[in-house]
Amino acid sequence: MRSEKLTRAWFAVTAVVALAGLVTQVVATATDADGQVANLLCFFTIDSNLLVTITAALVALGRARGRLFTVLWLDALVGIIVTGIVYQVALAGLYELHGLSLVSDTMLHKVTPILFVLGWLLAGPRGALTWRTVWWSLLYPLAWLAFTLPRGAITGFYPYPFVDAGALGYGQVTLNCVFIGLFFTALAAGAFLYDRRFARAEPA
Repeated sequence: MRSEKLTRAWFAVTAVVALAGLVTQVVATATDADGQVANLLCFFTIDSNLLVTITAALVALGRARGRLFTVLWLDALVGIIVTGIVYQVALAGLYELHGLSLVSDTMLHKVTPILFVLGWLLAGPRGALTWRTVWWSLLYPLAWLAFTLPRGAITGFYPYPFVDAGALGYGQVTLNCVFIGLFFTALAAGAFLYDRRFARAEPA
């Protein structure tokens, strides 16, 4: 996918799909008798899809530049990969979904990850990642934990079973978070190495 127009069109579609999934999830939650829209920002899935929406839209608009974009782009990429993998490994099948909830679940956990990762593999952006970007990108999962765990202790709501300190205890939750954090770091480093390799291989 070397055409700039095709690349921008691809990421425009990706941004629309991610946004549609987010809006659908908000509507599904708001219309559910037990749903609380305020809890949505606790979900890593929601936050990662927000980052995908923003960064994919910037690529589509031709505004993919700057250090902040690069960090957000890497966070979106690694976050959506973690979202897809963790969902398939640990979360799929835990809930019986119907209607809008099923539609949003499919878009946020399956369609958006596939579109965004394929776009990155085939088109980039290329050559912008550095080791400093990798380290800055780690603020995202740390910020998510710093928001989710204290809020869970206050409200009793935890978005995922593996961070439910009330049920598992903080020792087990810490181990789970360390494992996922290492996975996030490895993916970010792998993305940087992939980017560097193919940026060098592409003609100037």
